[in-house]
Amino acid sequence: MIVVTGAAGFIGSNLVKGLNARGVTDILAVDNMTRADKFRNLVDCEIADYWDKETFLDAVVAGDFDGDVEAILHDGACSDTMGADGRYMMDNNYRYSLTLLDWCQAERVRYIYASSAAVYGPGPEFREDRACESPLNVYGYSKFLLDQVVRRRWDGLTTQVVGLRYFNVYGPREAHKARRASVAFHCFNQYRAEGHVKLFEGSGGYGPGEQRRDFVSVDDVVAVNLWFLDHPDVSGIFNLGTGRAQTFNDVACATVNALRRAEGQSAQTLDEMRAQGLVEYTPFPDGLKAKYQSFTQADLAKLRAAGYASAFLSVEEGVSRYIDWLLAREGVSHR
Repeated sequence: MIVVTGAAGFIGSNLVKGLNARGVTDILAVDNMTRADKFRNLVDCEIADYWDKETFLDAVVAGDFDGDVEAILHDGACSDTMGADGRYMMDNNYRYSLTLLDWCQAERVRYIYASSAAVYGPGPEFREDRACESPLNVYGYSKFLLDQVVRRRWDGLTTQVVGLRYFNVYGPREAHKARRASVAFHCFNQYRAEGHVKLFEGSGGYGPGEQRRDFVSVDDVVAVNLWFLDHPDVSGIFNLGTGRAQTFNDVACATVNALRRAEGQSAQTLDEMRAQGLVEYTPFPDGLKAKYQSFTQADLAKLRAAGYASAFLSVEEGVSRYIDWLLAREGVSHR
């Protein structure tokens, strides 16, 4: 059996769907359904059972799953980078994850867990090295702390442990995240509702919409997770981005042009969109300034050296694919 935590969430539900595509259905889905609308992410998935995250952890500690689990794909976490409840964040993201790590090592169960590019803080280097890590918020710190524990235990590992530092992930099954959903998701909804998209004005020395992030499609995130599942001899902490920073303007243009294509209209440049008011800019929030990464770009040297050779989708490719998925869910035909 494979356990997927955060299974009703964004990345977790895509992992379940990815496993299903391989014919794997012996999956224990673990999550917190306090937000009941997340169930929709699993409606078209096949699982063997569902457990609440606290009930599951209690059962793990009690030994109820000893000998039954092949691997845990641990993607359950509070991902709110603006969260102010540090006690909850550390208990939910760090202590819970550490308990699972301890159990997996004791039972020789493979453990592939979600870390985050938030561990790097302002950069400017995004390499899996302690010298590059300086989280700006308690979310990033909770992820950083688990990575540090894993590093201290390298020489004594009993089985595979992989930490994947997700950069800016976007794609299907993220609607429940609301304000924490991706830029592409918000651009899609803004354009459909108002006929234009809104981005932040400049920050960190960047012009309006020119802040740069490593935007990675959830399709690529699933592919990398499954690659490690196929390579149980490979352990480590790895960046999971495209290795290519692109602007928020790029995301906006890709979204608008994908929607224009669906309406039978031609693509436009950023300048043309600005001139027509299709892309607008709003003041940068004061509360974000000290916690904001204006630039991220994954260093993929370690991932490539481990053997992962597949290409990653660009923003133009990945966002276009995502918009098509969103439109298909609404029953909108593509011209």
